[in-house]
Amino acid sequence: MNTLKTTFLMALMMVLFLFIGNILGGSSGMTIAFMFALVMNFGSYWFSDKIVLAMYRAKEVDASTAPKLYALVEDLAKRAGLPTPRVYVIENPTPNAFATGRNPNHAAIAVNTGILQILNNDELSGVLGHELAHVKHRDILTGTIVATMVGTITFVAQMAGWAAMFGGRGVDRRDNEGGIGALLMLILAPIAATLIQLAISRSREYDADKGGAEISGSPLALASALQKLTQANELMPIENAKPATAHMFIVNPLSGGGMTKLFSTHPPMEERIKRLEELARIR
Repeated sequence: MNTLKTTFLMALMMVLFLFIGNILGGSSGMTIAFMFALVMNFGSYWFSDKIVLAMYRAKEVDASTAPKLYALVEDLAKRAGLPTPRVYVIENPTPNAFATGRNPNHAAIAVNTGILQILNNDELSGVLGHELAHVKHRDILTGTIVATMVGTITFVAQMAGWAAMFGGRGVDRRDNEGGIGALLMLILAPIAATLIQLAISRSREYDADKGGAEISGSPLALASALQKLTQANELMPIENAKPATAHMFIVNPLSGGGMTKLFSTHPPMEERIKRLEELARIR
C-alpha cells in the first residue's frame, strides 16, 4: 500500500510541476518543469532523508557516543524484527522525534535532546517503538517524500506568484491572465500542500501508535509520553520547525489552535490516547 502511495505521490509531483510550468511559461515552461520534476523525484527517493536530517542539524550517534539511547533502539529493533536504524540526536530542548529513510535497511530515527530529559525509560521506549513502527510499516519514505514535495511546491508557487506580481510584466490580457493564475497559485499552493499532508499523515499515526505499543510492550507508557510531549510542544514549539516536515514528528511541532488544529497533520491527541488506553485494557 505504501509503495502505491509513494508511486502516486511521485506522479502527483510530476503533474503539479507540469501545471505550474504551463501557467508560467506555456509549452517551454512545461518542458523545464518536466525536467525539474524528474530531478525532484530522483532526489526525493535517494536524498530526502539526508535533506530532512540536515535541515534540523541532526548529529548521528552510536553505542560509544550515546550508549543508553543506542542500546534501547537496538533492543527495540530486534523485538520488531528490523535492522537497527541509524540514530540521530537534534540539539533542541523541545521534546519530539521522527523517523526517515527510504526503507527499513536505510532508516534513521532522530530525537530532540529535550525528549531524553522529560521521559522515563518506558515512555522513551514507547516513542522509539512508535518510530520503529513507521519504519516497519514503510511509512518513512512516503512521509519524507511528502515533506520534500510540500516544501518544494510551496516554495516554487510562492516564488512564481511574487515574480508574476512584481516582475514588471506587461499589461496585455495574456499577461494579466498569467498574473491572476500565479496569484491563485500563491494562495492555493499552501492549502494543497496541507491537504496532501492530511491525506497521508493522520491514519498513519494511529497505526504507528498501535505498533509502537506492541513493540515496546506498554500502551500506557506511550500514552503518557504522548501527553507529556503534547504539553511541552504547546508550551514551547520547536523554533525552527518547518510546516513541510510537521507530519513526520510524533506530535505536532507547530503551535496554534482553532482552525490550525482543524488542519493539523496529526489526529486529535485525545483520540490517540483513548485508543492506547483501550488497547491496554484488552491486553
